[in-house]
Order: sequence, then C-alpha cells, then structure tokens
Amino acid sequence: MSSVFNGPILELANISFNYQGNGRIVHDLSCSVHEREIIGLLGANGSGKSTILKIAAGMLRPSEGEVILWNKPLRGYRNRDRAKLLCYFPQHLDVHAPFTVREIVGMGLYPYEIPPAMTVDDAMDMVGVADKANAFVANLSGGERRRGFLAMTLLQGAGILLLDEPLANLDIKYQIEFLKLLRSLKETRGLSVVMALHDINLALQFEKVMLIKDGRVRGLGRPVEVLTGGALKEAFDVDIEVRQTGSGNTYVSFEGKV
Repeated sequence: MSSVFNGPILELANISFNYQGNGRIVHDLSCSVHEREIIGLLGANGSGKSTILKIAAGMLRPSEGEVILWNKPLRGYRNRDRAKLLCYFPQHLDVHAPFTVREIVGMGLYPYEIPPAMTVDDAMDMVGVADKANAFVANLSGGERRRGFLAMTLLQGAGILLLDEPLANLDIKYQIEFLKLLRSLKETRGLSVVMALHDINLALQFEKVMLIKDGRVRGLGRPVEVLTGGALKEAFDVDIEVRQTGSGNTYVSFEGKV
C-alpha cells in the first residue's frame, strides 16, 4: 500500500466483545496501528490479547464498535482482498501438517489469480529458510517453523501482521532472531506488526506497547511510560519495578533473592 496515506492503517474503534455464556471479554477498546509500526500487546494470560487479535483479523465479529482497515470497515472486504492487506499468525501452528516448507510458503499465493512479483524462493530467502525448502515442517525447530510461516505471510503480501505469541516456547536465541527479522522487514518491506506477548522484559525492547487488563487498555505508548510499577501490579498482580541502568537500558526488578 502507498505511504501517502497518513492516517492509521488499522483501527479498532470502541470495540466490545462477548463470548456466549462467558460475559464480556473486551470492553470499549480503541487503538490504532500506523505504517511501519511494531506494537507489543502485553497482558497476563486471559486478559483478552488473543481475542483482540482475532477481532482485528476479522475472525471474530465485535458485539459493539467497528474495525477499520485502510479507512474502510473490515466487514466490507472480501476474504481474498482482506488477506492481501492483513494476516493473522496463530499461537499454535499445525506442526503435523504433511507439507514441506516450500509448500507451506506457496500457500501464501491463495488470494491471487495472477501471482505477485515476489516468488516462493524470494520469500524463503527473505526470512532465511531457503536451505529448508524441501524439509517437512514437522521436522523443523520452533524458530525455523515460525520463519517458514512468516515467509508465507510475506508472499501473501499483507502489510499488517497480527501475531499471537509467536515467541512462546522459543529459546532466547530464536526469540532475538525473530524480533530482529521483524524489525528488518519493517524497514525493508514497510510492515506493521501487532504482537501479543506476556514477557515484560521482551516488551521493554519494543518502541510501543499496549498493556491490557481484563479486556481494557491500561496503557498505550513507550514502554518506560506504560510499564510502571503501578500498572504492572494492576495487570499482573505482582510487585515489580522497571528500572534503568546508567547506560539507559531498562530491566525488570523484584524484591528478594531466588
């Protein structure tokens, strides 16, 4: 999409959502995503992060409010057209699918009748899995598997990625590599990313975070402004502080020794 547009490319406007029989999960939530923006969606388990991402992806319809994609209601897009603009990345990937990396990546072409300029090989090269092209997804490491699915979304062409805890169960090496890859794609491909996570130390590495508590926005902005002791106590029910080193790096601290 063209960067001439200056407004938010994805907007959740006064969104509420009820699961039948479970009451209200999301409460009058509003937020927006701009081009080349990576937002960490932070909150305790059960706070509503996954539900918010599914609403933004069009997988769940809000009980109240509207999701706006490129200045148009999300419900007004055909599925194929929406898929070219926005992609949802689930927390649990189907590792038992009998497909090779090349086949998984090629699935990103499904919205197109005329293939885009990017090829399957281009997408695999971009995320560093070209050497795994003929390997079965089930035989990959967690980090490689996520890179393969990310290559599929790049081929799909979506400029907005909604990622539901993509760093879960990854070693720290693969967490760092995945974050570096997203930042690189933000600069080179203009991607915008909303990523759910619950690790506060990782959230401190983001330029922008949204802190969720019981389906409500507790704070939105720079981590050092949002992740205060009081806000973290409210969101996670634990006494912790975010502190800075002399060099300006931030870290989480709690009283006592383990």
